[in-house]
Amino acid sequence: MVNNLCIEAIEAFDDNYIWLLTREGSNACAVVDPGDEEPVIEVLQSRGLTLKSILITHKHYDHIGGVSGLKQLWPQVIVFGPGNEGIKVIDVVVDDGDAVAIPALSANFEVLSVPGHTEGHVAYFDGDHLFCGDTLFAGGCGRVFSGTFAQMTQSLKRIRQLPAATRVYCAHEYTQANLGFGLWVEPDSKALQNRRQQVDQLRQAGKFSVPSLLSEELMTNPFLRVDQPEVAAAASRWAGRDLPDEEAVFTALRQWKDRDYD
Repeated sequence: MVNNLCIEAIEAFDDNYIWLLTREGSNACAVVDPGDEEPVIEVLQSRGLTLKSILITHKHYDHIGGVSGLKQLWPQVIVFGPGNEGIKVIDVVVDDGDAVAIPALSANFEVLSVPGHTEGHVAYFDGDHLFCGDTLFAGGCGRVFSGTFAQMTQSLKRIRQLPAATRVYCAHEYTQANLGFGLWVEPDSKALQNRRQQVDQLRQAGKFSVPSLLSEELMTNPFLRVDQPEVAAAASRWAGRDLPDEEAVFTALRQWKDRDYD
């Protein structure tokens, strides 16, 4: 909880997180990326919460599949999301630099354009929290599907420049596997070894590994470390050639993980 805004995970499917936003003393709430309405309805009805806003980061069904069902129960809900991904359930189209206000929660977010995973992916940032969908994961990043490697490189670079104290709320529980790949890239990293041990303990105890701190990601996430010589060297060894810039390093890392690890 930061500034009295409470953020909780609602689990969906095998490994999705739908983020629930509430504020103490209010029955209003918002959710981020509801791919399935049923777990959201169960939580909201059991707690007497009223859904005011839905924030969508991108078009994939496991992030939007529950929106229509939620709108049926809460017809006044306002759905925010990117406009160039063909998402029909959006009420308010958002783009880079736009402000999203949720008055019932006294919450305000800046929209960040972070394409790459998809062509129009956005994130929501309030100075403390970053809801980044599938662009950045704890220890990893999303695959490049309908976006480009160049877009993803720039999106991750943009996230890298946010305050280190930012709490990162990604949409999947992929952390253990991501850190495993990170250790392929930087096998001697004490920070990675320690984080992997901590995450293993959390998961064994049935606890979530997210949110994470951006400062953690900057130390242990290879896709945010493409500017580091040791990461570039590992990517170059895998590619079998010198890589001239961060985009080339990112592309090699992502292809390495896609082909040899995942």
